[in-house]
Amino acid sequence: MRTLLAVLVLAVSASGCASCSGTGQRMLGVIEGPINDPGNRSLRRSIMAFGLKEFCHEMTTRNAPLKLNEDSPVTGRFYPQTCSAREMSDGNLSVTFGGPGYAWTNVTKKLTFTTSGAIEYDQDFLMEGSTMYAYFKTKKLASSDFRTQIIEQPIANVMNQIAPMADGIGRQLVNSQLSQGFTVIREANGTADFTIGKVDKGKRPVHPYEVRGEDRITYENLRTEVHQNQRDFIGPIEVEDSGRALFFTGTVDGGVAVDVLFMTKSEGEASLKLYLDYPMTGPLSGTPISTDVMQPGVAFKKIVPVPKGLYFIILDNTATAGQVAPPQNPLDDRAAAVSYVAQIGEAP
Repeated sequence: MRTLLAVLVLAVSASGCASCSGTGQRMLGVIEGPINDPGNRSLRRSIMAFGLKEFCHEMTTRNAPLKLNEDSPVTGRFYPQTCSAREMSDGNLSVTFGGPGYAWTNVTKKLTFTTSGAIEYDQDFLMEGSTMYAYFKTKKLASSDFRTQIIEQPIANVMNQIAPMADGIGRQLVNSQLSQGFTVIREANGTADFTIGKVDKGKRPVHPYEVRGEDRITYENLRTEVHQNQRDFIGPIEVEDSGRALFFTGTVDGGVAVDVLFMTKSEGEASLKLYLDYPMTGPLSGTPISTDVMQPGVAFKKIVPVPKGLYFIILDNTATAGQVAPPQNPLDDRAAAVSYVAQIGEAP
């Protein structure tokens, strides 16, 4: 058994080969019973240790959607840009991180921030067939530094009365996500479902779309709210091979059409920086590689072939990019509620 498990560890830790890691995960599923045995926790941790070198890569090539609670739509995002992870003497994982983000509240409108911190995770995993449930339970939120950058609400800025409240709202929103830890449900095909809190083995979080089959890797399957004169930056989405395409399926409620813009990493990050640095939303930093309009109440599907690289999909509810120009009534916020699934698959 020890020899077999050693082979499995090597298979699971294979790098640079998606099919290799998928094969290793399927092999772990073959001995699901022994792997899930409560007495084999130290074995599971030793297996996870081989994959922890990829923790920071995964963290910095994704965003963390921010929600008021699990059933609420996405109201903002955090983009980790720095990350350092190490295994502690007791087997826990120590992670330090930092990066910018944004959120929207009816008090502040757009609120942008930077945050950094250190977290200790108690990590473990269980198998259900070839599906891996990886658990990162927050053991200790050692520190968290939250700083408000921009508050869009002009009256609030002039009166300088809302900054302390904005700090409190933003810090509570981010810290509430960090304190719950997260679950990664990883399929053998490479699809990974990142969910705040713990999801018991065999269960799945609720998503707008039911995804079947293994021919596409799902990046996000969520519901987000894009308010008037706001944008939502989905990404960065990593495409690891050539001959691939980005698949975006969605519907929008609220009687408002939104632009769907596809951008490369460099142009998307530059546009995101402008969005974070200025109160009012202005033009994008460059030309999207693809644009389209999602009409309210109409099923939307878009396929964009792309070379290997990193990409952003931007949902735009402004008059400064794309084709749609929302009505400019400050007393009538026409928010677009967008349900979507963003995937990576073989180009047609």
